[in-house]
Amino acid sequence: MFAIIETGGKQYWIEQDKFYDFDKLAVKIGEKITFNRILLLQNGNELLLGKPLVQNVIIEATVLGHLQGPKVKIYKMRPKKKTRRTSGFRQKLTRVRIEKIKIKEN
Repeated sequence: MFAIIETGGKQYWIEQDKFYDFDKLAVKIGEKITFNRILLLQNGNELLLGKPLVQNVIIEATVLGHLQGPKVKIYKMRPKKKTRRTSGFRQKLTRVRIEKIKIKEN
């Protein structure tokens, strides 16, 4: 069973009992969160495709921690002017473990 969800303006392929790094979420470590913006759900041979979202599906997750991604170096140079500038950036991330993918019955 897997799902494709949208969070932070990005789409992620997720599976149950795995952890993922999303853009920073404003939740505390150890809290449970739910994702309800599900674009696609595949359960065995059944495929639910949202138009635009799948209804009656909830994904529960636990926040494991907050961390920073790898450093990205930014180098700017103006040729023939002898000006150079180097800086770096580290994206703030939230590590989340997917606990359950639940399908609600109507």
